[in-house]
Amino acid sequence: MTLTDTRVDDSYPTRITGKPEHLPRTHPTVWGTEADGPLDAATLANHETRGYTVVDQLLSPGEVQTYWQELVRMSSGDHSGDERVITEAKTGEVRSIFDVHETSELIAELVRDPRVLDRARQILGSEVYIHQSRVNYMPGFKGTGFYWHSDFETWHAEDGMPVPRAVSCSIALTDNYPFNGGLMVMPGSQRTFVQCAGETPEDNYKSSLKEQRVGVPSEEDITALAAEYGIDQFTGQAGSALWFDSNVMHGSSNNITPYPRSNIFVVFNSVENALQEPYAAIEPRPAFIAGRDSTPLTR
Repeated sequence: MTLTDTRVDDSYPTRITGKPEHLPRTHPTVWGTEADGPLDAATLANHETRGYTVVDQLLSPGEVQTYWQELVRMSSGDHSGDERVITEAKTGEVRSIFDVHETSELIAELVRDPRVLDRARQILGSEVYIHQSRVNYMPGFKGTGFYWHSDFETWHAEDGMPVPRAVSCSIALTDNYPFNGGLMVMPGSQRTFVQCAGETPEDNYKSSLKEQRVGVPSEEDITALAAEYGIDQFTGQAGSALWFDSNVMHGSSNNITPYPRSNIFVVFNSVENALQEPYAAIEPRPAFIAGRDSTPLTR
């Protein structure tokens, strides 16, 4: 399928030359039912409305320690020349490591754990595969945040994800306080697709993973969405997990406290929503950022 072909049926056009608009979402947030997994009907209804769900103590304290040690192991050593390792623009410290379900046996087991996989299948109402996995490091004092954005806007424009039938799971490996750069979300904002202006530069991912400049909404857009939906923040103990829709508007601030904030981040996509050609980019991003093997994930 060519780039032109996919754009003909584009329900969520973005990276446009005119004035961006707010488009109503035409697809559900929750695709499954109570019978499909561990989440009860009330939780699913709340997820449909708010676009996110918090699961406290998904991991035990012992498991948190095990995965924390794995993060330390992965971040040590020489990472020069490894595109999967993203460093802080100013300090050179490790910011994120991608494709970790392929490079870490522990994380490969975690993404197949029924506590994780069954929730992903239930929310998306189908078999799933991993669109993206990474570990995020936000060290104390120097950790930089991410500006407000919708993940789906990027995945649609640069990866070719047809519709927002994907869900992210962020598992905290450190305590998330209101003051150490915790993730902020706009509850209900997944119902609005915010177009972004400007063309996608070649190899945009090489800079956007450090600081996103293309595919971000304007301050006017953010002000309007905040007025309509408000802002919540993900706080809680290490081991808790945040499940959030691919189109939820979210962001984080810098961490100037002594307390680090690190997590394992996994994006599940429905096998019925496999990637096509990018909708607003010349070339798709590399597979370590956007997986194109839609083989269903099994235990």
